[in-house]
Amino acid sequence: MKTPILKMTNIVKEFPGVKALDGVNLELYEGKVMALMGENGAGKSTLMKILSGVYKKTKGQIYYNGKEEDIKGPKDAADKGIAIIHQELNLVNDLSIGENIFLGREPKNGLKIDFNKLHSDSQKLLQKLNVETSSKCLVKNLSIGQKQMIEIAKALSLDAKIIIMDEPTDALTDKETESLFKVINELKEEGKAIVYISHRLKEIFEICDYITVLRDGKYVGQEEIKDIDEDKMIEMMVGRKLTDQFPRIECEKGEPILEVKNLKNKFVDNVSFDVKGGEIVGISGLMGAGRTELAKTIYGHIKKESGSIYVNKKEIFNRSSKDGLKNKIAYVSEDRKGDGLILDLSIRENMTISSLNTISSLFKINKQKEKEIVNSYIDKINIKTPSQEQLIRNLSGGNQQKVAIAKALLTNPDVLILDEPTRGVDVGAKKEIYDLINDFKSKGKAVIMISSEMPEILGLSDRILVLSQGRITGEFEKEEVSQEAILKCAVETREAV
Repeated sequence: MKTPILKMTNIVKEFPGVKALDGVNLELYEGKVMALMGENGAGKSTLMKILSGVYKKTKGQIYYNGKEEDIKGPKDAADKGIAIIHQELNLVNDLSIGENIFLGREPKNGLKIDFNKLHSDSQKLLQKLNVETSSKCLVKNLSIGQKQMIEIAKALSLDAKIIIMDEPTDALTDKETESLFKVINELKEEGKAIVYISHRLKEIFEICDYITVLRDGKYVGQEEIKDIDEDKMIEMMVGRKLTDQFPRIECEKGEPILEVKNLKNKFVDNVSFDVKGGEIVGISGLMGAGRTELAKTIYGHIKKESGSIYVNKKEIFNRSSKDGLKNKIAYVSEDRKGDGLILDLSIRENMTISSLNTISSLFKINKQKEKEIVNSYIDKINIKTPSQEQLIRNLSGGNQQKVAIAKALLTNPDVLILDEPTRGVDVGAKKEIYDLINDFKSKGKAVIMISSEMPEILGLSDRILVLSQGRITGEFEKEEVSQEAILKCAVETREAV
């Protein structure tokens, strides 16, 4: 490859008590897409925050167009032509799409904002991304996937030379992902340098030209995509071979622990199924099929209109999440930061907040017991942290997810509902989460797993239900299921059911 437009050499970043980056190198080239790879906690986000001006490096050099630069802050990075599309949405819900895209950079007509130009320019960006929505629409009325596309439009509006995309397809539909890849190819032709962070290895091989791998805050190496396969990539990331990505275990199935009969509300329509002890039931379907709403209705977060729910043969009436926990059902949300965790509390406080009754007596928390339990989970599932007092917001996405699952398991449920349990999680941490799920299953408990990752659904589930428009349109045992059969059921319309 030719001379890099940007080069980072021997980058070190230290926080109190931890060295997040230790001698990391990175090179970006015009018209090329670089995949930045590594497990959660490897240092990818920290490195990108240095490049985008959010963090100051402790040591090292950054060369931009052959000249050493000191990036002083996010505005300085933007002025230099560096844009970042964050994994976490950073939008103002009560403003329009156009106002969000140009927030702080609104076109002016004299002293006033030129709203005609603002919305005209925004609409062109939306059309480029194949988003069929008016730029005057309020952001609060959009889906998560649409909001992600607005974040992408914000970055494109800067006309940056370097664009960092952090898990850009995490919440996108297949159609939206296709539109994004088309835009990425156009940006390559325009000579843009792109950093692409994703845990979806299939995407890396489809859209990227080369990879840079970090492990435990250190630089592992750089390889061109044409010279590497998936096994080699995983080995570079985790430092070992992963012989079995989906370690499904066989368990003797017991009696049904959860039974759902004719469940109905505005999201789900006459849904009936059961989950036996020692069984993982995977729930598949397209975005908007009602998967999350079904889970939240069972848990008690969404009210049912009719139908019955039984746990261990006893009918339950969940009117709130508190009722769900009381009736031995735990739910791990797909939105760990919005629904699952309290970002300004520590690992310890988050992990035990739903199970304080088990570590308390006479209204007093047994602090020693609490610390021992939390430390046992930190060790068991390899949560990367200097201490259990570390704030949740300072953990990587994968480590946050481990805390969210541990929090659910500490409530000692009989039914565990996992909604996108490995979203935004690297391959190494996925294996540790799968081991947790299998351990729960092996104790004769019931698991519902909602996932948009087809290999995950096929690899871990004992039985698979497919939802479309709030109804079950297919049910498969693991021996008889195929990806094609699932997709066929997922696209069935209500009339065809």
